[in-house]
Amino acid sequence: MVSYPATTESISLAQEANSSEAIQILYQVLEDPSSSPEALRIKEQAITNLCDRLTEEKRGEDLRTLLTKLRPFFSLIPKAKTAKIVRGVIDAVAKIPGTTDLQITLCKEMVEWTRAEKRTFLRQRVEARLAALLMENKEYVEALALLSTLVKEVRRLDDKLLLVDIDLLESKLHFSLRNLPKAKAALTAARTAANAIYVPPAQQGTIDLQSGILHAEEKDYKTGYSYFFEAFESFNALGDPRAVFSLKYMLLCKIMVSQADDVAGIISSKAGLQYVGPDLDAMKAVADAHSKRSLKLFENALRDYKAQLEDDPIVHRHLSSLYDTLLEQNLCRLIEPFSRVEIGHIAELIGLPVDHVEKKLSQMILDKKFAGTLDQGAGCLIIFEDPKADAIYSATLDTIANMGKVVDSLYVRSAKIMS
Repeated sequence: MVSYPATTESISLAQEANSSEAIQILYQVLEDPSSSPEALRIKEQAITNLCDRLTEEKRGEDLRTLLTKLRPFFSLIPKAKTAKIVRGVIDAVAKIPGTTDLQITLCKEMVEWTRAEKRTFLRQRVEARLAALLMENKEYVEALALLSTLVKEVRRLDDKLLLVDIDLLESKLHFSLRNLPKAKAALTAARTAANAIYVPPAQQGTIDLQSGILHAEEKDYKTGYSYFFEAFESFNALGDPRAVFSLKYMLLCKIMVSQADDVAGIISSKAGLQYVGPDLDAMKAVADAHSKRSLKLFENALRDYKAQLEDDPIVHRHLSSLYDTLLEQNLCRLIEPFSRVEIGHIAELIGLPVDHVEKKLSQMILDKKFAGTLDQGAGCLIIFEDPKADAIYSATLDTIANMGKVVDSLYVRSAKIMS
Protein backbone atom coordinates (compact mmCIF):
# COMPACT_ATOMS: atom_id res chain seq x y z
CA MET A 1 0.00 0.00 0.00
CA VAL A 2 1.39 3.41 -1.00
CA SER A 3 2.00 5.82 1.88
CA TYR A 4 1.09 9.50 1.45
CA PRO A 5 2.96 11.90 3.78
CA ALA A 6 1.73 15.36 4.76
CA THR A 7 3.04 17.18 1.70
CA THR A 8 1.69 19.50 -0.96
CA GLU A 9 2.17 16.71 -3.56
CA SER A 10 -0.20 14.43 -1.60
CA ILE A 11 -2.88 17.13 -1.55
CA SER A 12 -2.45 17.67 -5.31
CA LEU A 13 -2.82 13.92 -5.93
CA ALA A 14 -6.00 13.85 -3.85
CA GLN A 15 -7.46 16.72 -5.86
CA GLU A 16 -6.82 14.89 -9.13
CA ALA A 17 -8.05 11.47 -7.93
CA ASN A 18 -11.63 10.26 -7.95
CA SER A 19 -13.68 10.59 -4.77
CA SER A 20 -12.91 7.21 -3.12
CA GLU A 21 -9.17 7.37 -3.84
CA ALA A 22 -9.00 10.99 -2.72
CA ILE A 23 -10.62 10.14 0.63
CA GLN A 24 -8.06 7.34 1.21
CA ILE A 25 -5.14 9.64 0.34
CA LEU A 26 -6.40 12.39 2.66
CA TYR A 27 -6.89 9.95 5.56
CA GLN A 28 -3.27 8.80 5.12
CA VAL A 29 -2.06 12.41 5.08
CA LEU A 30 -3.76 12.90 8.49
CA GLU A 31 -2.06 9.76 9.85
CA ASP A 32 1.42 11.18 9.12
CA PRO A 33 3.13 11.48 12.56
CA SER A 34 5.02 14.63 11.55
CA SER A 35 4.13 17.73 13.62
CA SER A 36 6.25 20.38 11.88
CA PRO A 37 4.52 23.71 11.11
CA GLU A 38 4.42 22.82 7.39
CA ALA A 39 2.94 19.36 8.10
CA LEU A 40 0.28 20.88 10.38
CA ARG A 41 -0.63 23.38 7.66
CA ILE A 42 -0.95 20.56 5.08
CA LYS A 43 -3.10 18.54 7.49
CA GLU A 44 -5.46 21.49 7.99
CA GLN A 45 -5.86 21.71 4.23
CA ALA A 46 -6.41 17.93 4.08
CA ILE A 47 -9.19 18.19 6.70
CA THR A 48 -10.99 20.85 4.65
CA ASN A 49 -10.72 18.76 1.44
CA LEU A 50 -11.79 15.59 3.27
CA CYS A 51 -14.86 17.31 4.70
CA ASP A 52 -15.86 18.45 1.21
CA ARG A 53 -15.39 14.93 -0.24
CA LEU A 54 -17.31 13.20 2.58
CA THR A 55 -20.13 15.75 2.27
CA GLU A 56 -20.39 15.06 -1.47
CA GLU A 57 -20.59 11.34 -0.69
CA LYS A 58 -23.20 12.05 2.06
CA ARG A 59 -21.10 10.14 4.62
CA GLY A 60 -22.27 11.83 7.80
CA GLU A 61 -21.14 9.07 10.15
CA ASP A 62 -17.62 9.25 8.68
CA LEU A 63 -17.53 12.98 9.42
CA ARG A 64 -18.55 12.27 13.00
CA THR A 65 -15.80 9.63 13.31
CA LEU A 66 -13.30 12.06 11.74
CA LEU A 67 -13.97 14.61 14.45
CA THR A 68 -13.22 12.00 17.12
CA LYS A 69 -9.98 10.92 15.36
CA LEU A 70 -8.79 14.52 15.13
CA ARG A 71 -8.76 15.10 18.92
CA PRO A 72 -5.00 14.33 19.31
CA PHE A 73 -4.33 16.70 16.38
CA PHE A 74 -6.25 19.49 18.15
CA SER A 75 -3.68 19.48 20.97
CA LEU A 76 -0.98 20.47 18.43
CA ILE A 77 -2.72 23.52 16.91
CA PRO A 78 -4.00 26.81 18.38
CA LYS A 79 -7.44 26.81 20.03
CA ALA A 80 -8.84 29.27 17.47
CA LYS A 81 -7.96 26.88 14.61
CA THR A 82 -9.49 23.97 16.56
CA ALA A 83 -12.74 25.92 16.92
CA LYS A 84 -12.74 26.70 13.19
CA ILE A 85 -12.21 23.02 12.24
CA VAL A 86 -14.87 21.73 14.67
CA ARG A 87 -17.46 24.19 13.42
CA GLY A 88 -16.45 23.39 9.82
CA VAL A 89 -17.05 19.65 10.33
CA ILE A 90 -20.44 20.29 12.02
CA ASP A 91 -21.38 22.60 9.11
CA ALA A 92 -20.35 19.85 6.67
CA VAL A 93 -22.67 17.36 8.40
CA ALA A 94 -25.46 19.95 8.30
CA LYS A 95 -25.20 20.09 4.47
CA ILE A 96 -26.24 16.43 4.29
CA PRO A 97 -30.07 16.12 4.26
CA GLY A 98 -31.79 14.27 7.13
CA THR A 99 -28.87 14.41 9.58
CA THR A 100 -30.47 16.47 12.37
CA ASP A 101 -30.26 13.63 14.91
CA LEU A 102 -26.64 12.95 13.91
CA GLN A 103 -25.78 16.64 14.35
CA ILE A 104 -27.37 16.65 17.82
CA THR A 105 -25.36 13.56 18.83
CA LEU A 106 -22.17 15.08 17.38
CA CYS A 107 -22.70 18.38 19.23
CA LYS A 108 -23.35 16.58 22.53
CA GLU A 109 -20.13 14.58 22.10
CA MET A 110 -18.16 17.75 21.38
CA VAL A 111 -19.68 19.53 24.41
CA GLU A 112 -18.48 16.68 26.64
CA TRP A 113 -14.99 16.83 25.08
CA THR A 114 -14.72 20.62 25.39
CA ARG A 115 -15.78 20.41 29.04
CA ALA A 116 -13.06 17.84 29.72
CA GLU A 117 -10.48 19.95 27.84
CA LYS A 118 -11.72 23.19 29.49
CA ARG A 119 -12.25 24.87 26.11
CA THR A 120 -14.96 27.29 27.24
CA PHE A 121 -15.01 29.47 24.10
CA LEU A 122 -15.62 26.51 21.79
CA ARG A 123 -18.06 24.79 24.18
CA GLN A 124 -20.34 27.83 24.31
CA ARG A 125 -20.54 28.02 20.53
CA VAL A 126 -21.21 24.30 20.17
CA GLU A 127 -23.92 24.53 22.87
CA ALA A 128 -25.55 27.42 21.00
CA ARG A 129 -25.53 25.28 17.85
CA LEU A 130 -26.96 22.35 19.85
CA ALA A 131 -29.80 24.54 21.18
CA ALA A 132 -30.66 25.61 17.61
CA LEU A 133 -30.75 21.95 16.49
CA LEU A 134 -32.93 20.95 19.46
CA MET A 135 -35.35 23.76 18.59
CA GLU A 136 -35.40 22.61 14.97
CA ASN A 137 -36.18 19.10 16.25
CA LYS A 138 -39.01 20.57 18.40
CA GLU A 139 -37.32 19.51 21.63
CA TYR A 140 -38.24 22.86 23.14
CA VAL A 141 -37.89 22.03 26.86
CA GLU A 142 -34.32 20.77 26.51
CA ALA A 143 -33.39 23.68 24.21
CA LEU A 144 -34.82 26.25 26.65
CA ALA A 145 -33.00 24.70 29.62
CA LEU A 146 -29.70 24.76 27.70
CA LEU A 147 -30.18 28.38 26.58
CA SER A 148 -31.14 29.60 30.07
CA THR A 149 -27.85 28.32 31.48
CA LEU A 150 -25.80 29.44 28.49
CA VAL A 151 -27.13 33.02 28.37
CA LYS A 152 -26.20 33.64 32.04
CA GLU A 153 -22.69 32.32 31.45
CA VAL A 154 -22.11 34.37 28.28
CA ARG A 155 -23.45 37.56 29.89
CA ARG A 156 -21.00 37.10 32.73
CA LEU A 157 -18.12 36.78 30.22
CA ASP A 158 -19.54 39.72 28.20
CA ASP A 159 -19.05 38.01 24.81
CA LYS A 160 -21.48 40.29 22.97
CA LEU A 161 -21.23 38.70 19.53
CA LEU A 162 -22.19 35.29 20.90
CA LEU A 163 -24.77 36.93 23.15
CA VAL A 164 -26.54 38.38 20.09
CA ASP A 165 -26.77 34.87 18.59
CA ILE A 166 -28.09 33.37 21.83
CA ASP A 167 -30.66 36.13 22.44
CA LEU A 168 -31.88 35.77 18.85
CA LEU A 169 -32.16 32.02 19.29
CA GLU A 170 -34.05 32.52 22.55
CA SER A 171 -36.46 34.90 20.78
CA LYS A 172 -37.14 32.30 18.06
CA LEU A 173 -37.64 29.60 20.69
CA HIS A 174 -40.18 31.64 22.69
CA PHE A 175 -41.94 32.55 19.43
CA SER A 176 -42.23 28.84 18.61
CA LEU A 177 -43.76 28.34 22.07
CA ARG A 178 -46.19 31.22 21.34
CA ASN A 179 -44.81 33.32 24.20
CA LEU A 180 -44.69 36.69 22.41
CA PRO A 181 -43.75 38.90 25.40
CA LYS A 182 -40.63 36.81 26.11
CA ALA A 183 -39.82 36.60 22.38
CA LYS A 184 -39.92 40.42 22.17
CA ALA A 185 -37.84 40.79 25.34
CA ALA A 186 -35.15 38.44 23.99
CA LEU A 187 -35.10 40.30 20.67
CA THR A 188 -34.70 43.63 22.51
CA ALA A 189 -31.76 42.12 24.42
CA ALA A 190 -30.22 41.00 21.10
CA ARG A 191 -30.60 44.52 19.67
CA THR A 192 -29.05 46.08 22.80
CA ALA A 193 -26.03 43.77 22.59
CA ALA A 194 -25.75 44.38 18.81
CA ASN A 195 -25.69 48.18 19.28
CA ALA A 196 -22.48 47.91 21.32
CA ILE A 197 -20.46 46.04 18.67
CA TYR A 198 -20.01 45.62 14.94
CA VAL A 199 -22.59 43.11 13.73
CA PRO A 200 -21.97 41.24 10.45
CA PRO A 201 -24.61 41.99 7.75
CA ALA A 202 -25.95 38.40 7.87
CA GLN A 203 -26.58 38.65 11.60
CA GLN A 204 -28.17 42.11 11.24
CA GLY A 205 -30.42 40.64 8.56
CA THR A 206 -31.43 37.86 10.96
CA ILE A 207 -32.33 40.44 13.63
CA ASP A 208 -34.45 42.40 11.12
CA LEU A 209 -36.14 39.22 9.90
CA GLN A 210 -37.10 38.21 13.46
CA SER A 211 -38.32 41.78 14.15
CA GLY A 212 -40.54 41.63 11.07
CA ILE A 213 -41.98 38.27 12.11
CA LEU A 214 -42.88 39.56 15.59
CA HIS A 215 -44.44 42.77 14.25
CA ALA A 216 -46.47 40.78 11.71
CA GLU A 217 -47.64 38.50 14.52
CA GLU A 218 -49.01 41.59 16.30
CA LYS A 219 -50.83 42.62 13.07
CA ASP A 220 -48.50 45.60 12.60
CA TYR A 221 -47.90 44.69 8.97
CA LYS A 222 -46.56 48.09 7.86
CA THR A 223 -43.72 48.01 10.39
CA GLY A 224 -43.21 44.30 9.66
CA TYR A 225 -42.86 45.12 5.95
CA SER A 226 -40.11 47.67 6.73
CA TYR A 227 -38.12 45.12 8.73
CA PHE A 228 -38.56 42.41 6.08
CA PHE A 229 -37.33 44.90 3.46
CA GLU A 230 -34.20 45.64 5.54
CA ALA A 231 -33.59 41.89 5.97
CA PHE A 232 -34.06 41.34 2.23
CA GLU A 233 -31.52 44.07 1.42
CA SER A 234 -28.93 42.44 3.71
CA PHE A 235 -29.48 38.88 2.48
CA ASN A 236 -29.72 39.92 -1.17
CA ALA A 237 -26.35 41.69 -1.00
CA LEU A 238 -24.78 38.55 0.50
CA GLY A 239 -26.50 36.08 -1.83
CA ASP A 240 -28.04 34.44 1.26
CA PRO A 241 -30.90 32.01 0.45
CA ARG A 242 -32.97 33.62 3.23
CA ALA A 243 -33.50 36.59 0.88
CA VAL A 244 -36.36 34.78 -0.84
CA PHE A 245 -38.12 34.22 2.51
CA SER A 246 -37.74 37.90 3.43
CA LEU A 247 -39.22 38.84 0.04
CA LYS A 248 -42.02 36.32 0.52
CA TYR A 249 -42.95 37.83 3.90
CA MET A 250 -42.80 41.33 2.39
CA LEU A 251 -45.45 40.23 -0.12
CA LEU A 252 -47.50 38.66 2.68
CA CYS A 253 -47.53 42.00 4.53
CA LYS A 254 -48.70 43.79 1.38
CA ILE A 255 -51.57 41.31 1.00
CA MET A 256 -52.55 41.57 4.66
CA VAL A 257 -52.93 45.38 4.43
CA SER A 258 -55.10 44.99 1.29
CA GLN A 259 -52.38 46.21 -1.09
CA ALA A 260 -52.33 43.00 -3.12
CA ASP A 261 -52.05 45.00 -6.36
CA ASP A 262 -48.48 45.96 -5.39
CA VAL A 263 -47.37 42.32 -5.30
CA ALA A 264 -46.95 41.90 -9.07
CA GLY A 265 -44.88 45.10 -9.22
CA ILE A 266 -42.51 43.95 -6.45
CA ILE A 267 -42.04 40.53 -8.10
CA SER A 268 -41.32 42.10 -11.50
CA SER A 269 -38.79 44.56 -10.04
CA LYS A 270 -35.06 44.07 -10.68
CA ALA A 271 -34.49 42.57 -7.22
CA GLY A 272 -37.63 40.44 -7.33
CA LEU A 273 -36.87 38.83 -10.70
CA GLN A 274 -33.75 37.18 -9.21
CA TYR A 275 -35.96 35.07 -6.91
CA VAL A 276 -38.81 34.08 -9.24
CA GLY A 277 -39.89 30.57 -8.27
CA PRO A 278 -42.55 28.59 -6.37
CA ASP A 279 -42.42 30.82 -3.26
CA LEU A 280 -43.16 34.03 -5.17
CA ASP A 281 -45.65 32.24 -7.45
CA ALA A 282 -47.53 31.13 -4.33
CA MET A 283 -47.76 34.68 -2.98
CA LYS A 284 -48.83 35.98 -6.40
CA ALA A 285 -51.62 33.39 -6.50
CA VAL A 286 -52.81 34.47 -3.03
CA ALA A 287 -52.61 38.14 -4.06
CA ASP A 288 -54.72 37.45 -7.17
CA ALA A 289 -57.31 35.64 -5.03
CA HIS A 290 -57.35 38.56 -2.59
CA SER A 291 -57.71 41.16 -5.37
CA LYS A 292 -60.62 39.26 -6.95
CA ARG A 293 -62.12 38.46 -3.53
CA SER A 294 -62.33 34.84 -4.68
CA LEU A 295 -62.37 32.06 -2.09
CA LYS A 296 -62.15 29.48 -4.86
CA LEU A 297 -58.88 30.96 -6.17
CA PHE A 298 -57.58 31.16 -2.60
CA GLU A 299 -58.34 27.48 -1.96
CA ASN A 300 -56.73 26.59 -5.31
CA ALA A 301 -53.59 28.47 -4.26
CA LEU A 302 -53.50 26.58 -0.95
CA ARG A 303 -53.82 23.28 -2.79
CA ASP A 304 -51.31 24.04 -5.56
CA TYR A 305 -48.69 25.64 -3.27
CA LYS A 306 -49.15 23.67 -0.05
CA ALA A 307 -45.39 23.43 0.62
CA GLN A 308 -44.90 27.20 0.19
CA LEU A 309 -48.00 28.31 2.13
CA GLU A 310 -49.31 25.83 4.70
CA ASP A 311 -45.94 24.19 5.42
CA ASP A 312 -44.30 27.56 6.09
CA PRO A 313 -44.99 28.20 9.81
CA ILE A 314 -44.81 31.99 9.43
CA VAL A 315 -47.19 32.23 6.46
CA HIS A 316 -49.47 29.54 7.87
CA ARG A 317 -50.12 31.63 11.00
CA HIS A 318 -51.63 34.38 8.86
CA LEU A 319 -53.61 32.17 6.46
CA SER A 320 -56.55 31.82 8.84
CA SER A 321 -56.85 35.60 9.21
CA LEU A 322 -56.47 36.00 5.44
CA TYR A 323 -59.13 33.36 4.82
CA ASP A 324 -61.55 35.21 7.13
CA THR A 325 -60.85 38.47 5.30
CA LEU A 326 -61.47 36.84 1.91
CA LEU A 327 -64.63 35.18 3.21
CA GLU A 328 -65.94 38.54 4.45
CA GLN A 329 -65.09 40.25 1.16
CA ASN A 330 -66.70 37.44 -0.82
CA LEU A 331 -69.88 37.57 1.27
CA CYS A 332 -70.03 41.36 0.92
CA ARG A 333 -69.70 41.00 -2.86
CA LEU A 334 -72.49 38.41 -2.99
CA ILE A 335 -74.99 40.33 -0.84
CA GLU A 336 -74.35 43.70 -2.56
CA PRO A 337 -77.25 43.37 -5.07
CA PHE A 338 -79.82 42.24 -2.47
CA SER A 339 -81.98 43.84 0.20
CA ARG A 340 -83.35 40.43 1.24
CA VAL A 341 -81.84 37.06 0.32
CA GLU A 342 -82.03 33.45 1.49
CA ILE A 343 -78.99 32.29 3.47
CA GLY A 344 -79.15 28.97 1.60
CA HIS A 345 -78.80 30.81 -1.71
CA ILE A 346 -75.66 32.66 -0.47
CA ALA A 347 -74.21 29.37 0.81
CA GLU A 348 -74.83 27.78 -2.61
CA LEU A 349 -73.16 30.69 -4.42
CA ILE A 350 -70.08 30.66 -2.17
CA GLY A 351 -69.90 26.85 -1.92
CA LEU A 352 -69.88 26.58 1.89
CA PRO A 353 -72.22 24.92 4.45
CA VAL A 354 -75.32 26.96 5.43
CA ASP A 355 -74.55 26.93 9.18
CA HIS A 356 -70.99 28.18 8.50
CA VAL A 357 -72.27 31.04 6.32
CA GLU A 358 -74.99 31.93 8.85
CA LYS A 359 -72.48 32.07 11.70
CA LYS A 360 -70.12 34.25 9.67
CA LEU A 361 -72.91 36.66 8.62
CA SER A 362 -74.04 37.10 12.23
CA GLN A 363 -70.44 37.84 13.24
CA MET A 364 -70.09 40.41 10.45
CA ILE A 365 -73.32 42.15 11.56
CA LEU A 366 -72.07 42.32 15.16
CA ASP A 367 -68.71 43.68 13.93
CA LYS A 368 -70.65 46.31 11.90
CA LYS A 369 -69.13 45.15 8.61
CA PHE A 370 -72.59 45.86 7.11
CA ALA A 371 -76.02 46.86 8.44
CA GLY A 372 -78.57 44.05 8.50
CA THR A 373 -80.31 41.32 10.48
CA LEU A 374 -80.85 37.56 10.24
CA ASP A 375 -84.43 36.28 10.04
CA GLN A 376 -83.71 32.74 11.19
CA GLY A 377 -87.36 31.72 11.06
CA ALA A 378 -87.53 32.45 7.34
CA GLY A 379 -83.83 31.58 6.79
CA CYS A 380 -83.17 34.98 5.24
CA LEU A 381 -80.71 37.81 5.53
CA ILE A 382 -82.20 41.31 5.49
CA ILE A 383 -79.78 44.06 4.46
CA PHE A 384 -80.40 47.65 5.51
CA GLU A 385 -79.25 50.72 3.64
CA ASP A 386 -76.22 52.39 5.16
CA PRO A 387 -77.58 54.77 7.82
CA LYS A 388 -76.68 58.40 7.20
CA ALA A 389 -74.83 60.01 10.06
CA ASP A 390 -76.90 62.72 11.78
CA ALA A 391 -74.81 65.89 12.06
CA ILE A 392 -76.73 67.03 15.18
CA TYR A 393 -74.92 64.49 17.36
CA SER A 394 -71.41 65.67 16.53
CA ALA A 395 -72.53 69.33 16.84
CA THR A 396 -74.01 68.60 20.29
CA LEU A 397 -70.75 66.96 21.41
CA ASP A 398 -68.77 69.99 20.23
CA THR A 399 -71.13 72.32 22.16
CA ILE A 400 -70.79 70.28 25.35
CA ALA A 401 -66.98 70.27 24.99
CA ASN A 402 -66.93 74.09 24.58
CA MET A 403 -69.20 74.53 27.60
CA GLY A 404 -66.80 72.36 29.61
CA LYS A 405 -63.91 74.67 28.65
CA VAL A 406 -65.93 77.77 29.70
CA VAL A 407 -66.78 76.24 33.10
CA ASP A 408 -63.12 75.34 33.68
CA SER A 409 -62.06 78.88 32.81
CA LEU A 410 -64.63 80.41 35.18
CA TYR A 411 -63.52 78.05 37.96
CA VAL A 412 -59.90 79.18 37.55
CA ARG A 413 -60.91 82.89 37.67
CA SER A 414 -63.10 82.43 40.77
CA ALA A 415 -60.27 80.60 42.52
CA LYS A 416 -57.95 83.59 41.88
CA ILE A 417 -60.55 86.06 43.23
CA MET A 418 -61.13 84.01 46.37
CA SER A 419 -57.40 83.82 47.06
